[in-house]
Amino acid sequence: MAVKTCVFDAYGTLFDVAAAARNCAAEPRWSQLNGIWQKLANDWRSKQLQYTWLRAVTGEHTDFWNVTGDALDWSLEASGLAGDPELRERLLALYWELEAYPEVPKMLSELKAQSCTTAILSNGSPDMLTGAVNSAGISGLIDAMLSVESTGIFKPHRSVYELVEQRFGVQPADVMFVSSNGWDAAAGAGFGFRSVWVNRSGEPLDRLPREPAFVFRDLSGIPGLAMSI
Repeated sequence: MAVKTCVFDAYGTLFDVAAAARNCAAEPRWSQLNGIWQKLANDWRSKQLQYTWLRAVTGEHTDFWNVTGDALDWSLEASGLAGDPELRERLLALYWELEAYPEVPKMLSELKAQSCTTAILSNGSPDMLTGAVNSAGISGLIDAMLSVESTGIFKPHRSVYELVEQRFGVQPADVMFVSSNGWDAAAGAGFGFRSVWVNRSGEPLDRLPREPAFVFRDLSGIPGLAMSI
């Protein structure tokens, strides 16, 4: 029987987290980002994730927007760009306008045509998720947005994945969970989801106790997979 509940991570899975730095570098005012925007974007994302893990382990939760700002501050300093509040403000503003990956609207439309329930399960705070979905023009294709803010702890804590059960009244085995983060896809598999890792950059599989059932290079094959499992 086809899967009828498809749950997606947001940042890096549906939304291109490099877009803020890339688009800022394309603006004439911020030409100092030319040649280094990709490093800035990579550092920003890496520190953003590291800070969520550290806060989860230490029990010092804050919302994802604060983590995003802290990660940006570290990354700007690492790139020799600290001390420019206008640049920081512009990058953070662009983070509210992240682009969806090109295949996302068609993929979600195909799932909806298959009568699939679609949801986001994210570290992002509710207002951030609303901004991203609206900016990408996919609000009509997402049935629910589940944020860790209702649990007070970041992924991969088990209570985050339990939000899907609570919201939809489904068993984990009846859910397809899709993430671009290998560790997140692995944690979802450990929870019991039919887990998919979207490995856009061709990274090695994480050495963790569990691993995703499926690995794709992008999201275009998700509707076909949902029909076949």
